[in-house]
Amino acid sequence: MPHPVHRSIQSCARVVAAVTATLVLGLAAAHAAFPDKAIKLVVPFAPGGGADLIARTLAVELSKEFGQPVFVENKPGAGTIIGTDLVAKSAPDGYTLLASSIAHSVNPSLMDKLPYSTEKDFIPVAMVVRSPNVLVVRADSPYKSVKDIVDAAKAKPNSLTYASPGNGTSSHLAGALFADLAKVQIQHITYKGSAPALTDLLGGQTDILFATSGSVGPFIDNGKLRPLAVSSATRSSAYPNVPTMVEAGVPGYASEGWYGFHAPTGTPAAVIEKLNAAIRKAAGTDFFKSKLVHEGMVAQTGTPAEYETFVRAEIARWARLVKTDVISK
Repeated sequence: MPHPVHRSIQSCARVVAAVTATLVLGLAAAHAAFPDKAIKLVVPFAPGGGADLIARTLAVELSKEFGQPVFVENKPGAGTIIGTDLVAKSAPDGYTLLASSIAHSVNPSLMDKLPYSTEKDFIPVAMVVRSPNVLVVRADSPYKSVKDIVDAAKAKPNSLTYASPGNGTSSHLAGALFADLAKVQIQHITYKGSAPALTDLLGGQTDILFATSGSVGPFIDNGKLRPLAVSSATRSSAYPNVPTMVEAGVPGYASEGWYGFHAPTGTPAAVIEKLNAAIRKAAGTDFFKSKLVHEGMVAQTGTPAEYETFVRAEIARWARLVKTDVISK
C-alpha cells in the first residue's frame, strides 16, 4: 500500500495537472473565440490624415472578417505620444491596437523621455502601406517650384514656415530633411493633426506643407493647393506629372511615410496571428485598394517579424539623423 506521503504527493500532482489542463484549454478556447467583442484601433492623430484614412478603411473590412465591430478612436497630441501611451497601458488581449507610423520609430530618439518603451511595450502586428508625402503650397502662393522655395529661403533665412501634424510625423521629417539637403533654414510649425495643419496652410498662416496624398488630394483636385514635388525616390502613381524632390533639384532626397499596427506586449501569439491574417486579407480587398489609388499609397503587408525588422531599421535610421542635428529635438 502506498505511503500516505506518496498518496498526498500523487494527489497534489493530479490537482496541479488538472488545473494546468483547464487553464490551457481555457486559454486555447479564448484564443479560438477571438474576437468576441469590439476591437478598437487607436489613431494617435486628429481625424483626416493618412493614419486615420487607413484605420477607418481597414475597420470596415475587419468588421466583416471578424463579425464584430471594429472602430477608430482618435487620440492626438504630443507628437503621437498620448495615443501611443494609451495603447501601451491597455490590456494585452488584442482588442486595442495602435495605428503606428513613422513617428513610432523617431520618437525614441527625438524625445528625451517617453512614458513607455517603444521596443519593450509593443509587439508588431502588421505593416499595411507605404506612402510618399506631397510638397504643397496654396494656389495663390508665389512659389511655383521647389527652386522658388529654396531661393526665397536662402534670401531670407527662417522667413518661411512649414506645417506638420506633429513632431516626429512623416511631414515633420520630410520638411527637416528638405531643409538639411537644400541647405536652407525654415521654421517648423507643429499642429495636433493633419486637418489643423492643412487649415492654417489654406488660411495663409504657414507657407508650405509636406502632407500625405490622402489629406491634400481633394484640395489639389479642386485647385486650392498646388503640388510641387513628391518625397519618394520615384514618382507617385497618384501624381505622375509631379516631380520627385531629386528631379526638382534636391539631390539625395527620399523620405516616405508608412502605416501599420502594433499591440501591447503580452498579447498572445495566436491572437497576433489572427489579427495579422485578417489585416493582410483586408488590405488585399478591392475596397481597400480603391482607397489607395488616389492617395499615392502602396499596399505593403507581411508577417509580424518582417514589420519588426522594418521598424527597428527605421529607429536606427532616424536616430542617426537626430544625433547629427538633421532633425532637431
